[in-house]
Amino acid sequence: YAKEVLDKEHYGLSDVKERVLEFLAVRNLTSKGDCPIICLVGPPGTGKTSIAKSIAKALDKEYVRICLGGVRDEAEIRGHRRTYVGAMPGRIVTALINAKAENPVIVLDEIDKIGADYKGDPTSALLEVLDPEQNGTFHDNYLDVDYDLSKVLFLATANSLDTIPRPLLDRMELIEVSGYLTEEKIEIARKHLIPKALENIGLDKKSLKISKNAIEHIIENYTRESGVRELDKKVAKLLRKIALFYVKNSYMPTNEVKPDDIEQYLGVKEYSRDKYQGNEYAGVVTGLAWTAVGGEILFVETSLSKGKAGKLTLTGNLGDVMKESAVLALEYIKAHADELDIDNKIFDNWNIHIHVPEGAVPKDGPSAGITIATSIASALTQKKVRANIAMTGEITLRGKVLPVGGIKEKILAAKRAGIKDIILCKDNEKDIREISEKYVNGVNFHYVDNVIDVLSIALTKEKVANPIDFTIKEKEEK
Repeated sequence: YAKEVLDKEHYGLSDVKERVLEFLAVRNLTSKGDCPIICLVGPPGTGKTSIAKSIAKALDKEYVRICLGGVRDEAEIRGHRRTYVGAMPGRIVTALINAKAENPVIVLDEIDKIGADYKGDPTSALLEVLDPEQNGTFHDNYLDVDYDLSKVLFLATANSLDTIPRPLLDRMELIEVSGYLTEEKIEIARKHLIPKALENIGLDKKSLKISKNAIEHIIENYTRESGVRELDKKVAKLLRKIALFYVKNSYMPTNEVKPDDIEQYLGVKEYSRDKYQGNEYAGVVTGLAWTAVGGEILFVETSLSKGKAGKLTLTGNLGDVMKESAVLALEYIKAHADELDIDNKIFDNWNIHIHVPEGAVPKDGPSAGITIATSIASALTQKKVRANIAMTGEITLRGKVLPVGGIKEKILAAKRAGIKDIILCKDNEKDIREISEKYVNGVNFHYVDNVIDVLSIALTKEKVANPIDFTIKEKEEK
């Protein structure tokens, strides 16, 4: 029954569903055992809070939600002593009173957005609540007696783990709710978002359909997110426009919305997906980046200009980590110039300019090292970069390639852009094994240990059209 409820209300999310069913299986075998403290982590709009609601329904338990965003006072968790005027119990005890049960599902929403001030640190108070070893004797100041919270199933939600203190993180079991594939978003829209929106607007489900291609058109051109919240808004906007037409004219403008109809309802396209731009130019390499709204492809461009200083210039609103990656990459290429068949005199007579387009967008993170190194090597050798290839990984000064995170989101970004080959650190191979096969179909992975391996895969022997002539005339040398 629990599996039916979870499958009916949520498409995909197999890890989360499996964990809930494991919990139920243990409960069927024994009524003892502490309830786990599960923390669902993922970008906004991926359905973390609604999953918690479905879990409560599947377990047939009362559901209570506590929003912790902006909570700064420790008394919000532990309650006030009754000696104070206006004293009241803490949020946890209040939730139990509202649930009228001792074993509800309590959702601690936005646990990563708790604040702290002179009145105490609420995260420290949560340590006792969320520790299965301690919450059997939770002390609320208002009750002034110990209360057993071990029967409560706590579910926490968070967008990012960076702001959650380490001791609190240690007490929770993390389940990642990552972004959805375009195919998954289409199914979510068909099965959940569109029926709900039609019901809210008061239109008959049979009188109007939105074709699969139209849904995909909305996803690709009007949303840019990991979750489906923006998609939900766009579907609602589309249906409102149709409802307005129907009320004005007493007939439907169409029985089935097709891709060509979308622009008249939602206006001009808001986003254009980053597409692979070919390999006609030396020094242009496609990298993969992780962002809060999912994966993105990122272009790194290297240009050369004559100059005696041989200086390195970086543009594109880069953070400190990426600037250091660029310096590292250049030093590595200089140190291995002979292996790469690069004349050392080039570094004295040519300036190197590295640019990452979209300068208004801040970019930082430890995953652009091999992309920048390949870009510099391609510019200095004037060799073409292999077609339809992207890469992600950081480098050390000796050329070792380091593993990076956000692999699933990066793969989805590569697939959206039509990229067929991805270069990764060998240590990231384990991450690929954990990803469902449907995410990695159609992509070849090349695992590398050092920068020389990257360059041997990424650079072809073919030179670009009209390559730069690096030969230095005798007068110039003098």
